[in-house]
Amino acid sequence: QLQSKILILTICAAGIGGTFQYGYNISIINAPTSYIQTFMNQTWLERTGVPLESNVLLLLWSFTVSAYPLGGLTGAVVAGPMAIMLGRKMSLLLNNVFVIIAAVLSGFSRMAKSFEMIMLSRFFTGVNAGVSMNIQPMYLAESAPKKLRGAVALTSASFTALGLVLGQVVGLRELLGGEENWPFLLASNVVPALIQLAALPWFPESPRYLLIDRGDEESCISALQKLRGNSDLSAELEEMLAEQAAVKGQRAKNPWELFQNPSLRWQLLSIVVLSSAMQLCGNDSMYFYAAYVFQEAGIPRDKIPYVVIGTGSCELITSVTCNLIIDYAGRRPLLLGGYILMAGWAIVFMVALSQQTQISWMPYLSMACIFAYILSFGIGPAGVTGVLPTEVFDQMSRPAAYMICGSLLWFNLFLVGTAFPFIVKSLAHFCYIPFLVVCVCTALYVGFFLPETKGKSFLEISEEFKRRNFKAQTHRGLYKGPEEIKSTML
Repeated sequence: QLQSKILILTICAAGIGGTFQYGYNISIINAPTSYIQTFMNQTWLERTGVPLESNVLLLLWSFTVSAYPLGGLTGAVVAGPMAIMLGRKMSLLLNNVFVIIAAVLSGFSRMAKSFEMIMLSRFFTGVNAGVSMNIQPMYLAESAPKKLRGAVALTSASFTALGLVLGQVVGLRELLGGEENWPFLLASNVVPALIQLAALPWFPESPRYLLIDRGDEESCISALQKLRGNSDLSAELEEMLAEQAAVKGQRAKNPWELFQNPSLRWQLLSIVVLSSAMQLCGNDSMYFYAAYVFQEAGIPRDKIPYVVIGTGSCELITSVTCNLIIDYAGRRPLLLGGYILMAGWAIVFMVALSQQTQISWMPYLSMACIFAYILSFGIGPAGVTGVLPTEVFDQMSRPAAYMICGSLLWFNLFLVGTAFPFIVKSLAHFCYIPFLVVCVCTALYVGFFLPETKGKSFLEISEEFKRRNFKAQTHRGLYKGPEEIKSTML
């Protein structure tokens, strides 16, 4: 029992300063939007004597918002080298420095009369989220026993959802969402960072990293004993030693080497498709629509923030549910079901939006669609996508795979954030058509090409992909057509 407690506490210590920050920092920026814009205008007026034009203010605000995904992209790129050189645990600890810098910048921005400090603070917050989104699932999946690997790595998604809900709660007017308190709201992300700095040093480093990357068998056994207790470690150690032998003499790979390696073709394609789909499926845009739809449904404007907390809670409930069932249901059914349901809800949502003014009960249907869409996203895509790179790549390719995954995730977040207002402008009620196409294509890819990884060791998964990657080549070896045709001259 003590050992399972240690595993649970390791998950909490990694999560609170890890992916929790990603969700928290996405949602705390929503409440003080108008106050920060007013502050920007006042600051500019004091500096130059002329107020900001509305389109310049909008531009400055979009810079502030997009500083977060740009920081995330930077974090995703540095996460790979950090994980290899410093180890998984040390990287997570060091990552808190970025948040502390960000909290100082945003906390003192009003005093210093500088809105540039807010932009810079959002960039550093993004770097922190980019690093933790990559390293936390890797650290947890490498520390977990095989039968719980999916559930343990999936806690990253639950912490993201928890951060999202807590950010919405703390951003309420009664707490830190008032006009006076916005610098404190933006600086409140320092609290989870300090909790992690106090808690995580007491827990072990990833046993796989210690054995396979560092070659330190003694520390690996001691870390395993802390995590597993007195249970028999021989089978697990044997599997790790086999993986160590399989990658012997190799060094950690760079992202571009993965693209050049034919034995990683399907793994790479799978994570590229799924990481891109996670942001391009329109889940984040649902939050954009939430306030408008709730207003149309007749909910008083001052009550909307409370209903929006309900949407965040939906994602939290489903990611916790997904945690409990992933190692029974498997990865594929959850991904497939999630994307098929989202495609269905996207169609209903567009019909409901187009009939919003004609039929009196339509706003309620669109409201139901928002909740259903977020629930469908939470049950599969939200969590499973983050687990897959750990499972389908070996120890030497894993950090590079997470760099590719993370970079795509943040680039697409930036892309959707920038493009969505224009999509709404040009397609109006049918703005979900691009997202519908993404959901359908992803569901088809998962259905036809993604193998199940549930309950398999890392080596078994590697072998299965190896067979897939080289199956095409064996077929090609039997077929001699094109070579002969090439030599006929016209």
